[in-house]
This record gives sequence, C-alpha cells and structure tokens, in this order.
Amino acid sequence: MSAVPQSRVQYQSMRETDLAAVMAIEESIYEFPWTRGNFLDALHAGYGGWLCHDEQDLLGYAVLMPAADEVHLLNLSIAREHQCQGHGARMLEFLMGNVRAAKASKIILEVRPSNNAGRRLYANFGFRQIGVRRDYYPAAKGREDALVLALGL
Repeated sequence: MSAVPQSRVQYQSMRETDLAAVMAIEESIYEFPWTRGNFLDALHAGYGGWLCHDEQDLLGYAVLMPAADEVHLLNLSIAREHQCQGHGARMLEFLMGNVRAAKASKIILEVRPSNNAGRRLYANFGFRQIGVRRDYYPAAKGREDALVLALGL
C-alpha cells in the first residue's frame, strides 16, 4: 500500500460515534486490545482522544490523560495497513504539539519490551526509560513487564 501524502492527513477529536472504527483497528492489531468500555471511560473522564485520518480511512488514534503538569500517553495505534508510513511519528508530533500548548512539563507512557517498533519510535523522539512496571501487560504466557518512558518538554 502506498503512503498517504501528509497534506491529506487530518487530526480530530475522538467522539463516541468513532468507537466502532477505533475498535476495528484496536482488535485487529492487538492480542489483548482495549475494550470499548476502556475507550468510553477515557472519553467520559475528559481524556484527550484523537483520530488521524485521510479522506477515506481512519489511519490511527491516540488517548492522552492529563495529570497535574504532565500527560500520560495511554494508547497510540496505527492501523496495520497504514503502519511503516510515518503516521505514528506524525501523530506523535501532533500530540506533542498539543501537550506543549497545554504547558505540560513531560509526557509519560508505557511500552512493552517486545514492541520494538514502538520503542524505536519513542527513542527517536528522545523518550528515555525511567522505570519498569512488573507484570503490567497480559501476554500469551502470563504477563509482560512495561517499560516506563518519559520525555521532558
């Protein structure tokens, strides 16, 4: 599949009516996906939900939780057919712009040690490991740790 020109990519706030499309991606790319209830709870709590799309497709989405003077990136996902085209990096740039505009001092996130693509993406933006959450994620055989990463803004 060819890359979507950046000029055609748009970002908008996630709404409850978007959740069917979000869930289709979530369930297709994760062995242990968020539930519709997880997304609903985030939206109802006032967390920032964002969509990345072109004229035809939902390319990806993200959920951010503000906390004091920092923001926790809870979910950043790109549809499988649109991965490896720079959408994750551009979406992260967009999100970081919003976080800076909100005057947050840092972004924190968790990533699976086995998520090499995600770890590379975050490292390329300057995120550094600040901790480990033991047995954080469900895994095919038990649990997997989470690497806690942070980026000061």
